[in-house]
Amino acid sequence: MRLRISECRALVWLGSLLSISVSRRQGVRMHIGISLLFCFGLAIVFTPGGWAQSSDRISATTIPQDRLIQPEELNRELQDHPHALLLLQVGSRMLFDEAHIPGAEYAGPASRPEGLEALRARVGDLPRDRALVIYCGCCPWDHCPNMGPAWALLHRMGFTNVRALYLADNFGADWVAKGYRAEKSQ
Repeated sequence: MRLRISECRALVWLGSLLSISVSRRQGVRMHIGISLLFCFGLAIVFTPGGWAQSSDRISATTIPQDRLIQPEELNRELQDHPHALLLLQVGSRMLFDEAHIPGAEYAGPASRPEGLEALRARVGDLPRDRALVIYCGCCPWDHCPNMGPAWALLHRMGFTNVRALYLADNFGADWVAKGYRAEKSQ
């Protein structure tokens, strides 16, 4: 939930009024305590990416380095063994429809509960040692909202052979522009 500056000021003003009315009855110490508590609560709840969202946000940078696969390496593996891996795109549907790795399946945006549910449903019956590669490519790696949650879900489900395609900038720059095969959805 994002608030405009004017809405934040109005909430702080309202909090000040509430704390002033309490302070007249119980003293200045209570006024300061309630003001700080109210402002702290506002900061947690209403900051972009604040408390209401932060517990669900898992950064792509939490994926262990030894579980990352570089575009060159994945391209080579796909040429040598095209059906050995299950490729799952965990980003936006629009990105998948515009361009994706041939053979990849759209698994839903992992930054959303419905996307994680779709991913869970897709892999639920698979052997836990199945070779999986997840990728997104929506934005720079350290800003991607999808890779961390997808990785965490697969890890919690007990998958042991999951790798994450490391796309430093985005799918266009790190895959398509390098000449690796990509296709549009039909």
